[in-house]
Amino acid sequence: MRVGILTSGGDCPGLNAVIRAAVLTGMVHHGLEFVGIRDGYRGLKEGDVRVLNRSSVRGTSRIGGTILGTSRTNPYEGEGGGAAAISETLERLGIDAVMVIGGEGTLAAANRLADDGLPIVGVPKTIDNDLDATDYTFGFDTAVQIATEAGDRLRTTGDSHMRCMVLEVMGRHVGWIALHTGIATGAHVTLIPEQPRSIEWICEYVQSVYDRRRAPLVVVSEGFRLEGMEEEYSRKGLDAWGRPRLGGIGEVLAPMIEERTGIESRATVLGHIQRGGAPSGADRVLATRFGLAAIDAIVDRAWGSMVSLRGTDIVRVRMAEALGDLKRVPEHRYREAERLFG
Repeated sequence: MRVGILTSGGDCPGLNAVIRAAVLTGMVHHGLEFVGIRDGYRGLKEGDVRVLNRSSVRGTSRIGGTILGTSRTNPYEGEGGGAAAISETLERLGIDAVMVIGGEGTLAAANRLADDGLPIVGVPKTIDNDLDATDYTFGFDTAVQIATEAGDRLRTTGDSHMRCMVLEVMGRHVGWIALHTGIATGAHVTLIPEQPRSIEWICEYVQSVYDRRRAPLVVVSEGFRLEGMEEEYSRKGLDAWGRPRLGGIGEVLAPMIEERTGIESRATVLGHIQRGGAPSGADRVLATRFGLAAIDAIVDRAWGSMVSLRGTDIVRVRMAEALGDLKRVPEHRYREAERLFG
């Protein structure tokens, strides 16, 4: 059996660990052959592949990004797109199965291709940790560690100048990165998409912290909305899936805080820094386990399935289960963190 592997959507620490684990276990224990599909669904449509073997994945589990490249291409659009055309491309290349590693948009497309009869197995990837069918996804732990280090650094410079520091982290629809970062850094306010708040509510906490001769730290998800805002703050247009490119709400909040409190305020937007660099140890382990389990699913011809973490166990679920709803921060988890605000 010849297996194609692709990574699609945003890059993420841990992608290479999945690829490495899949290739090594597939070759050694199952006699499989592998090709890497370049640049996600673009390579799938165009038949752009490279051979993957032991030497090509050696030592890659510690490397960030993806050795295969990625894109936000829609496999159903443009020349070579659609299930029929892709099926012909797979047959021409002698590819018997495809391992698709990606987040919500990628897996939605993979699920559609599987429903149309293509032999596909999914591996969940998102630093936002927002896929409902798995407890955690690799990349999340690394993103939180990076954001935590940034928050710690902002606190020292904020303390030096008695400034309010606003740290914007990723999180389009869910606030898991912000929640964990806020708790880890001891942030005085954490703002997430699931819980809109007024600027007055935010400033009350900021002022109370400042009055105690402390420099306030505010952690905010990029998808946070102030009460009264109809949609997330976006000024960067749309991505390939028609979703607004977010980023910049921190730079909106900082001057509003300064205007209302008189406290000098600065914003830092981490953006893609959270995606880059080497994966944490926890993410390397989880990604490796996902790669091993995905090969087992391919050997079993469990098309349309996705590997998932449930507790400490790796299980299989239908890809459709990951797409029904996002895994949002429940209110009780936010209330838990809120007890430490101010």
